[in-house]
Amino acid sequence: MSAPAGLPPRPAGSATAVYPGGPGASREAAAPPSGAPRYQNGGIDSSQPVHSVSQSVLFTKPGAGTSAPSAAISSVRTPARSLSSQPRSSPSVSQSPESALKEGMQYGGYVNNQASSAPAPLSSSSDDEEEDEEDEEAAIDSSSTTSSASPVLNNYDALEGGGYPDTRSVTSSPVPAPSVPQTSKASKPFGYGYPTLQPGYQNAAPPTPVQHSNPGHHPGFQQYQQQYPGVNQLSSSLGGLSLQHSQQPESLRPVNLTQDRNILPVSSVPAPVPNLNSDLRKLNCSPDSFRCTLTNIPQTQALLNKAKLPLGLLLHPFRDLTQLPVITSSTIVRCRSCRTYINPFVSFIDQRRWKCNLCYRVNDVPEEFMYNPLTRSYGEPHKRPEVQNSTVEFIASSDYMLRPPQPAVYLFVLDVSHNAVEAGYLTIVCQSLLENLDKLPGDSRTRIGFITFDSTVQFYNLQEGLSQPQMLIVSDIDDIFLPTPDSLLVNLHESKELIKDLLNALPNMFTNTRETHSALGPALQAAFKLMSPTGGRISVFQTQLPSLGAGLLHSREDPNQRSSTKVVQHLGPATDFYKKLALDCSGQQTAVDLFLLSSQYSDLASLACISKYSAGCIYYYPSFHRSHNPAQAEKLQKDLKRYLTRKIGFEAVMRIRCTKGLSIHTFHGNFFVRSTDLLSLANVNPDAGFAVQMSIEESLTDTSLVCFQTALLYTSSKGERRIRVHTLCLPVVSSLADVYAGADVQAVVCLLANMAVDRSVSSSLSDARDALVNAVVDSLAAYMSTASNLQQSMLIAPNSLKLFPLYILALLKQKAFRTGTSTRLDDRVYAMCQMKSQPLVHLMKMIHPNLYRIDKLIDEGTIHVNDRVVPQPPLQKLSAEKLTREGAFLMDCGSVFYIWIGKNCDNNFIKDVLGYPNYASVPQKMTQLPEVDTLPSERTQSFISWLRDSRPLSPVLQVIKDENPAKTEFFQHLIEDRTEAAFSYYEFLLNIQQQICK
Repeated sequence: MSAPAGLPPRPAGSATAVYPGGPGASREAAAPPSGAPRYQNGGIDSSQPVHSVSQSVLFTKPGAGTSAPSAAISSVRTPARSLSSQPRSSPSVSQSPESALKEGMQYGGYVNNQASSAPAPLSSSSDDEEEDEEDEEAAIDSSSTTSSASPVLNNYDALEGGGYPDTRSVTSSPVPAPSVPQTSKASKPFGYGYPTLQPGYQNAAPPTPVQHSNPGHHPGFQQYQQQYPGVNQLSSSLGGLSLQHSQQPESLRPVNLTQDRNILPVSSVPAPVPNLNSDLRKLNCSPDSFRCTLTNIPQTQALLNKAKLPLGLLLHPFRDLTQLPVITSSTIVRCRSCRTYINPFVSFIDQRRWKCNLCYRVNDVPEEFMYNPLTRSYGEPHKRPEVQNSTVEFIASSDYMLRPPQPAVYLFVLDVSHNAVEAGYLTIVCQSLLENLDKLPGDSRTRIGFITFDSTVQFYNLQEGLSQPQMLIVSDIDDIFLPTPDSLLVNLHESKELIKDLLNALPNMFTNTRETHSALGPALQAAFKLMSPTGGRISVFQTQLPSLGAGLLHSREDPNQRSSTKVVQHLGPATDFYKKLALDCSGQQTAVDLFLLSSQYSDLASLACISKYSAGCIYYYPSFHRSHNPAQAEKLQKDLKRYLTRKIGFEAVMRIRCTKGLSIHTFHGNFFVRSTDLLSLANVNPDAGFAVQMSIEESLTDTSLVCFQTALLYTSSKGERRIRVHTLCLPVVSSLADVYAGADVQAVVCLLANMAVDRSVSSSLSDARDALVNAVVDSLAAYMSTASNLQQSMLIAPNSLKLFPLYILALLKQKAFRTGTSTRLDDRVYAMCQMKSQPLVHLMKMIHPNLYRIDKLIDEGTIHVNDRVVPQPPLQKLSAEKLTREGAFLMDCGSVFYIWIGKNCDNNFIKDVLGYPNYASVPQKMTQLPEVDTLPSERTQSFISWLRDSRPLSPVLQVIKDENPAKTEFFQHLIEDRTEAAFSYYEFLLNIQQQICK
């Protein structure tokens, strides 16, 4: 029988195919190309040399002979041969740094989703309408390779434009840029001795002028100073409004922590507002996208060290936005020296020149920029949208591409072992894909493919023209190859019916399997080979420990050590296989997202590397079972809907720039570090967060303001190159009191959480815990040393840091860092992964949950959201003393909602909200609230829906009765209470006070 069309000649064994209708059936479409070897009954053409060929087996899945296309999938078992033995080409970068740095672009006004040839009004639009708007910045660092299996040298750095001029070149090493110890004139940055990355711009030589000499020192500089007053003229009078010369701000009000027991606000903690004048404040970047641990930047590293607080940024660069200015222009105006994008905080010296707010170079204003499409007037560059908005998105030209924008490509790699079939996840995944197939982000070029695996790897030929999908099985997993490389990733629209047939058939195809092994590594190797020519997204679903082939793992968890108070082992990977493969994937612009649905230990510490280093996501569903754990099954279904339909950016890079004198030394998140300030993101999604540690390399005494700018270049799912730019402006201060006044306690805690995860893996969990406690002790001791008339018996904090000890205690009791409480190793590692990749707003709910009383929701203080009245109950302390057996309480832990019902809860509430006549009749396992036509039910449902809407992934809901054994999990989140293994909040405060007084 003939091999499928397009099968390449190989020196060793290949695949046979059985089509519906039996082994004797033949298809004209399957005829081999001229000159291709012919294979008979699974054998090998005698003209080909034999190499490690196992016996091929022909079989068809049940129903293979039926006429209904969806009833069967033809299958082939094939011996395997690695493609790696074939010579690979090493494509070179086609674009020179000089051409990449060109500023000219097609400039056609400001539109919503498309470029326009004529000036048009600026469009402010929602993300739902603009998947293409979200993809510009990611492609800047995209790979130009199409066939190389590892990252190759490319000019991404030049493509997006570097920081301050730097002579260092970007290497093509497949491992992250090495940490280089930095010898600085200033003292060491905050960070417990973490290795530092070489600062991106230090002692830079002045740039060579590209077109002509720097016009910044024109003799007439001063005469234009007053022509453009306001936000664009950042003189010292507009800088930080010194706190010393005004009444003491509320943020500096001393709080006696050991006496004031009601420090928790009644509503969520807002981000502090930088101490800028009102004009600058209005223009500043939203803290939801970009915030700093200190909203008052210390003038020197010595002052920062004295404050004992970390300096860093928390980023949520690709988040969903309801209003986003999208700019289509022939010229994207950038500083000629440091490549900063023009923004609201630059200074216009006159109509023709502007001064960069990061490196202070004076630049020419391009002629095209003189026209303002909003006002349709000429000669007002300071009123352009780029200069009026701190978050904008540019539609980029070909200057920002190393290759044509890639199509959206999605590959699903599915575990079909006995364990997976027993868990029942396949039905949910296939059903979700069927429901959302038309909603996958993309265009007419979108491609999709499927791989399944157990002890072998199964591919699916979905090429247009087949009557039904064809399965091709590779059994030699030690030498994996692609049986039909050209027909495994197919156009979604052209092969939609075959794809639907496969999704309908998959859940039942492996029902009777007895195969218990898992060859995850070989399946990932095959996926990498398949995706390398284009890049895209690989979605992997795994249910157990990989047990065969490359990347196999052995159980490292000792269940008897889960509650150890000393050493917690195996937080790092057992093998570098998954990290190396992830770096290869990143080099080919492919991200791997991991869904781990496991009831047993699966070594997430090792598996997570495939996502961490390829800019992927990690989803974890412990004790997953479709029928035994319906809450997790429902969560998977809802998470998949979001996952499959949310916007996505391909072949992305992100660069962070900052005012001269500041430098970056550590990044946190899922990415590949390409250079000192450039992150490679094969995929970027709106749910990903990042953190950056900063240090002050040079004194900032000559400036009253500093700015940070992040630029995300990506390819949208519609094939557009886009650049999303956020700019944050903060004042510089010279006194310790001002530094404390501007502390953002939530940002500080989230940055410390990232640092503590690194310390746990590189050193030990106990070291990380000690460092977290020391962070509180040191900062409060430093603050108290500046205050006078303090008694030794008092523990005083500035109002800005009054929640610092509480949040750190919450962090110590979180699964990632807790000791003395039974914690599964995979659960702990997943919590650490979350710390490193969650945006601040979601991470804070995970660290310090919100507790509300919900049995007495009232109309007072309600808010109106989309014609819905939403109650706003006050926040309660996380302590059992706030619980009453007469009440019902909702705890929002981010990914889980607990509703705790007291034994004496009012029967009216139970009947009106839970739908049961009394407390006794409420079942022990309840994961949904019924729709009851009562006012209490409407209020409760409205409040819970409002909480759900504020996060990307659906939380699991658990109703817990007072005597339910499951209440242990609920009570573990009451972090202000004492446990056998940890302090109560009051004891923790006394411990801090004792350490300060030593």
